[in-house]
Amino acid sequence: MSPRILEGVKVLDLTRVIAGPLCTQILADMGATVYKIERPGEGDDTRRMGPFLPDGQGGDSNDSALYLAYNRGKHSVTIDISTPEGSKLAHDLAMRCDIVMENYKVGTLAKYGLDYATLAAQKPGLVYCSLTGFGQSGPYAQRAAYDFILQGLAGVMSTCGHAEGTPGGEPMRTAIPITDVVTGLYAAIAILGALLHQRQTGMGQHVDASMLDASVALNGHLAVGYLMTGQLPARQGNTNPIAAPSEVFACADGRMILAAGNNIQFSAMCDVLERPDLGADPRFATNALRVAHRTELRDLLAPSLAGRRRADLFPLFDRAGVPSGPINDLSQVFEDPQTRHRQLALSQPHARGGDAPMLRSPLDFSATPVRYGPAPTLGQHSLEVLSLELGLDDVRLADLRSRAII
Repeated sequence: MSPRILEGVKVLDLTRVIAGPLCTQILADMGATVYKIERPGEGDDTRRMGPFLPDGQGGDSNDSALYLAYNRGKHSVTIDISTPEGSKLAHDLAMRCDIVMENYKVGTLAKYGLDYATLAAQKPGLVYCSLTGFGQSGPYAQRAAYDFILQGLAGVMSTCGHAEGTPGGEPMRTAIPITDVVTGLYAAIAILGALLHQRQTGMGQHVDASMLDASVALNGHLAVGYLMTGQLPARQGNTNPIAAPSEVFACADGRMILAAGNNIQFSAMCDVLERPDLGADPRFATNALRVAHRTELRDLLAPSLAGRRRADLFPLFDRAGVPSGPINDLSQVFEDPQTRHRQLALSQPHARGGDAPMLRSPLDFSATPVRYGPAPTLGQHSLEVLSLELGLDDVRLADLRSRAII
């Protein structure tokens, strides 16, 4: 079996909730050993946000869907870092690791000797990533951050939702915590870059991962367009502002997306729908004209789609080269033949007994495939890790447990 990409790399994970845990889960997927530090008796905040795996008696455990989604393949080590002995244990583990990842408020970990300056002074090759809402400096640096707040503050919500003046026309958040997710992804990329630099030079560095930075970057071309022109992008709902027809239509068996973005696709669409009148209409002769007359085109197209089954239309559109697709709910997503072929829904044996569902990592390597482990129960690996890494004997471990330090 081929070695994994990050085989032998050790990570001290001082993160909780979503952005930081997602980042370290990606490292675990690539083979890193991740020691997730959790507070004794409580653990990550997401352990209390259901739904939950059942415990041994059929009731709710503290292994929630939210926790399972972002913590697979890690080792849970319970340490109270707010105590001198606990912070010393975490410090000693950091000295055994290549990477430290944390998402505490700026300056908090300095109180425990777990900040970058303290640890790097003793281990210059350490890669240390701090993930915060607003970065390590600036007027907002001390603020707590939440995904919903960042979606609004960073401009993402201003471009999501139905157009102003239409029913329900107001800014909308995404259901998934998109600013958490994109920050976790950027942080993982940055850590891998810093680790490569460390391998080349022997020197570590501090990665300053900011939810604000990542979330503003998420605006992409919309932000660049504003910087170029000074014009604010308007909310468009489910319509594509640069192509028509490119929007959502109702069919007899559900809603579909139809996106005929050029003249060839538009002509093919008219043939499939047996609407030569639309192809011959001068208002729709070019994409620019179709965008200008979007409302009229939509009103003429809608009846041709409303009485037909999208399940019948998709094969016709596919053969004609017309981009189209369903709006699936999650049950339909996991029944989709391509989703099933790609094995995107998996399960793993869990320490509580039975299997726990999980999603396949989208990282798909030909030579070093991802190998999965389940998300850990709270403190599942405390004794093993502290014994193996720090050489603590049974007497010492029992004493620490009796005083709730581990």
